[in-house]
Amino acid sequence: MDELGSILEFLENRSILITGSTGFLAKIFVEKVLRVQPKVKRLFLLIRATDTQTAMQRLHEEVIGKEVFKILREKYGTSFESFISEKIIPVAGDITDENLGILDPKMREEMWKEVTVIVNLAATTNFSARYDVALSINTFGAKHVLDFAKKCVRTDILMHVSTAYVCGEKSGILVEKPFRIGETLNGSSELDIQQELKLSNQTLEELRSQRATKDEEKVSMKELGLQRARMYGWPNTYVFTKAMGEMLIEHFKENIPLAIVRPTIVISTYKEPFPGWVEGIRTIDYLTVGYGKGKVRCFLGDPDCILDVIPVDMAVNATIVAIVASANQPSLLIYHVGSSMRNPINPFMFKEYGFSYFSKHPWIGKDGKPVRVREPVVLTSMDSFYQYMNIHYVLPFKALELLNIICCRHFEGICGKFGRNIKFALDFVDLYKTYIFFKGRFDDLNTERLRVAVREAGAEAEEFNNFDPKCIDWDDYFMNIHIPGVVKFSFK
Repeated sequence: MDELGSILEFLENRSILITGSTGFLAKIFVEKVLRVQPKVKRLFLLIRATDTQTAMQRLHEEVIGKEVFKILREKYGTSFESFISEKIIPVAGDITDENLGILDPKMREEMWKEVTVIVNLAATTNFSARYDVALSINTFGAKHVLDFAKKCVRTDILMHVSTAYVCGEKSGILVEKPFRIGETLNGSSELDIQQELKLSNQTLEELRSQRATKDEEKVSMKELGLQRARMYGWPNTYVFTKAMGEMLIEHFKENIPLAIVRPTIVISTYKEPFPGWVEGIRTIDYLTVGYGKGKVRCFLGDPDCILDVIPVDMAVNATIVAIVASANQPSLLIYHVGSSMRNPINPFMFKEYGFSYFSKHPWIGKDGKPVRVREPVVLTSMDSFYQYMNIHYVLPFKALELLNIICCRHFEGICGKFGRNIKFALDFVDLYKTYIFFKGRFDDLNTERLRVAVREAGAEAEEFNNFDPKCIDWDDYFMNIHIPGVVKFSFK
């Protein structure tokens, strides 16, 4: 890595294309750039929409209308809207199409002439997404972004944001290295990405020729994704299709400067633009929400495991610095952005955090009464989880079903809801068990070099060096920042 120049100078007068711009990570990225470098030329935000008016509406409702922009709103006051209209260009398009689905030829030409930095944040993060959808966004969507970058007059850097969990279920120290095209995780026969697309399309055609219902089609395409992922050694459709996306852009990059950031589990903001902001229910927060509402009474975890989480503002700072450091560099660099190497956290602590927080600050239920939580049962293996579910849920459910039959289906509604809840819990744990019992640690040597480079840069260290997990006091963060943030922004 060459000596890092000024990050603010790099961003000044730049035009940047950002995909996935209505997503969680992208909002923090856009806000950060606008806050620290108002002299950025323009941010082209690709928004899935059929026309400019719809894209503009989504921009205002799903991006700048969010609370995460309140610091910028306060800074600019009545001139906020004019500042936004000058700096942000909503672009109607779709990453799943060639030319990113941008139908306006004038807009395409303008972007090809002006854009020099492209940040691909688009993804479907659903672990069990339909195979056709995940392929079109996570795999071939990444290739479409690369193809667009090749048409730009000058591309200084294509930054692709992936996930650290493309490693699958590997254990030990996991290094920052790229995939080769066709690589698998279990040593099975060579992976042919084009054949995967062909299989997905053929399956979809067969389902439609058989007049499958929408629900049947959805279930079949989800099952296909999980089956193909596990066939080649990946635990779910999300990480499998993200890994294939990495393969394609690395293989076909030619002379395009390319870098890949791989965050671990991204959670609420640590400091910027203010502590605790989060959108939706992130991966680990399903348990937090369920426990706080009294619906979850057990936690899974292995005392020998490490749960790797990273605040979203740290992931964004690392991405911005990596963009500057990797611009115009011929070799591909991978950057792991996580905490397992430098400030590991044991998943057992989540039980303590949840019980301590909700005991002091109980959630008020629909009936207006506080939900009293009990200290959760900790299950240290999948066997203990299945045993717990069988005793407390499956056997009572079977007894309820029998009672329902005896009473002429008097309890049919209760039975249905009870059964759906059990199935959801079992399916949820089956998908997430890889991460609950994950035994890998993500080496972050390249990312540490970024941190060192920023510190040596001096003047800008305060703005951009906030991506060192060693500075996090996890007890303070979860008790005073993260859980309160989840309660404020994610509880419904």
